[in-house]
Amino acid sequence: MRKIVAGVYQSLDGVIQAPGGPTEDPTGGFAHGGWVAPVSDEAMDAALADVFATPYDLLLGRRTYDIFAGYWPHVSADNPVGQGFGKAAKYVLTRGNGPLDWQNSHRLGDIDAVRALKEGDGPDLFIWGSATLYPQLFAAQLLDRLLLLTFPVVLGAGKRLFGPGTPAFGMTLISGTVTSSGVVIASYAPSGAVPTGTFPGPEPSAAELQRQARMARDDTW
Repeated sequence: MRKIVAGVYQSLDGVIQAPGGPTEDPTGGFAHGGWVAPVSDEAMDAALADVFATPYDLLLGRRTYDIFAGYWPHVSADNPVGQGFGKAAKYVLTRGNGPLDWQNSHRLGDIDAVRALKEGDGPDLFIWGSATLYPQLFAAQLLDRLLLLTFPVVLGAGKRLFGPGTPAFGMTLISGTVTSSGVVIASYAPSGAVPTGTFPGPEPSAAELQRQARMARDDTW
């Protein structure tokens, strides 16, 4: 069985839209494309090199596929990322029937097709970008690892990693570091239901019980 691993660039407020450049994805009036390059550094490059060092295929949403297909086949022949993406099988989760012209590209019609692909043989499946995939993968419990690179910038609006439809779940930190430019690189694995609890303290006072009753009525005065 394969693993599904996501690599995500996000801002401090959780936006993942158009990290690569101003023209990458301006949908919704997004005006801050290209927010990764100014704070990229050697430590970040090294972390990504480790990811690309093992065999992989790609799992992409349609828009990210189009972005990649318009860029990566045209980089220099000695670009290691371009070489890897070119060789990898590209699996595109899409409801549309538009052409997939990039070599070794394959269409997946729904999340059940993703599940069947994961259960088959082959290298791990890496996701980059593809904001629409995450709520579906989280809900279906198909994501095995999340490599999250959080950049020291607040974007205010844009597509987000944990978008509508994302269920509640816990995560376990596998590894983490902070680069000299302030990028937090952390790897997580989903760990099931969200654990809850409370800190030790006295029994609730009359005032606290009244407050809880008001909150339950959504009446905070």
